[in-house]
Amino acid sequence: MNSKNLKILLSLFTLNSVSLYLYFSSHPDHHHHLHRNRSPVYHYSLTENNSHHLSITVKPWPILPSYLPWSQNPNVPFRSCEAYFGNGFTQRVDPLKPISETNRKLGSGGGGGGAGWFRCFYSETLRSSICEGGRIRMVPERILMSKGGEKLESVIGRGEDEELPNFEAGAFEIEVSDKTRNGKRLVHEEFLNNYVQEGAIDRHTMRGLVDSIRLADSTEFICSEWIEEPTLLVTRYEYANMFHTVTDWYSAYVASRVTGLPNRPHLVFVDGHCETQLEEMWRALFSSLNYAKNFRGPVCFRHAILSPLGYETALFKGLTENINCQGASAHDLWQNPDDRKTARLSEFGEMIRAAFDLPLDRHHVPKPVAGHNVLFVRREDYLAHPRHGGKVQTRLSNEQQVFDSVKNWALKHSDCKLNIINGLFAHMSMKEQVRAIQDASVIIGAHGAGLTHIVSATPGAVILEIISSEYRRPHFELIAGWKGLEYHPIYLSGSYADPPVVLDELKRILKSLRC
Repeated sequence: MNSKNLKILLSLFTLNSVSLYLYFSSHPDHHHHLHRNRSPVYHYSLTENNSHHLSITVKPWPILPSYLPWSQNPNVPFRSCEAYFGNGFTQRVDPLKPISETNRKLGSGGGGGGAGWFRCFYSETLRSSICEGGRIRMVPERILMSKGGEKLESVIGRGEDEELPNFEAGAFEIEVSDKTRNGKRLVHEEFLNNYVQEGAIDRHTMRGLVDSIRLADSTEFICSEWIEEPTLLVTRYEYANMFHTVTDWYSAYVASRVTGLPNRPHLVFVDGHCETQLEEMWRALFSSLNYAKNFRGPVCFRHAILSPLGYETALFKGLTENINCQGASAHDLWQNPDDRKTARLSEFGEMIRAAFDLPLDRHHVPKPVAGHNVLFVRREDYLAHPRHGGKVQTRLSNEQQVFDSVKNWALKHSDCKLNIINGLFAHMSMKEQVRAIQDASVIIGAHGAGLTHIVSATPGAVILEIISSEYRRPHFELIAGWKGLEYHPIYLSGSYADPPVVLDELKRILKSLRC
């Protein structure tokens, strides 16, 4: 190992150690219960209120080459790249502060009764909050929605309204020691309007969750089980769409980093959606996955984090706002910070690859022995959700013809070896999809959610998007720019692409790659 790599490893180790210290010093309930978290997989104990304490082995954060610290910095400039993509959640508000360590010791039952707390970190740039709290109880029977997690085939025809949560008062509760506050709201309308704004969202489920939180004294705070490790609470809308799911993944990742979690959190879906292929990635990214309605009774979280809606990320807001950011390497930004550059999407893409144990070192990512992989991301029919007919919208009417033309031309190309990859993603596992993206030198595709995978592309990959006249939207041009990837569009007058035009553009790209 050379001295440069050794310095990087030592720096990352130091950052991780500091993060652990900051987490346990700033989350009082975890400091008090640290000894409980040294249990084996699925370890139960009957202690507090005779409830099960469930401690599940958590996954550590991987070492990411593009990682930069997520420490709280109140001086992050408004609408800078870090404010959009990183830790711009600089305004802290505490609706319920933790009681002092001395008062906690006076709590009954040795469990720190009444030690609940709740706070939010607000981003003026994104107009969104990441909230977290301790000693939070979820009562599934007070959340009106379908069970969630079912096989798709068993719920065909189910309406979307049945899957989105409606929260009754007290669907979530926080323990307090003051009995006079029992049953009172945690926050009122003014707080919600300031920090959990509806924006253009007709039904803001995370706002509804926060609005449902009530305070409960220890006599009312009864749990069927406790989750000891930090847990993300996530509500989703367009859960079967790759682009919108990537915004949810990114929001969950950012929430985990902003709150300084020392390991990857557990995940609870507070919605009633059925299973999709995309759950494979959710399970890979986080320590475990469950659905709110799958718990048998009230469940209590030692530490819960509320993940903002994917609509509130820069990935989505960039479709309507001018987010003038350019992708750059973390190494360059560490040495020369620049408010107009970011490495956060590269960091996130590495997190996705690391979740599947794929190599991360940009200098040692294995490429084909000879030549280049050209990945053609295809759009194909598949059943996406209960209200879907199984047919996808045509964005490129002669897609098969274009693919065949590229494949046949590559067979005759003598300057270098080309491997044309048929990206039938609907019939590939998520790990296979991510690996195909990682191994690609050129990624071609018609405008469609599958191209969102370019968030995991490696440095130097080139994007060639074929855009019909009906779907001229900037999703993938933006992502490519925010990652610092070369991007080439082909604009069509309709939905038909002339194969020679596609081939000419591909030839120019390959020539730039010395092929």
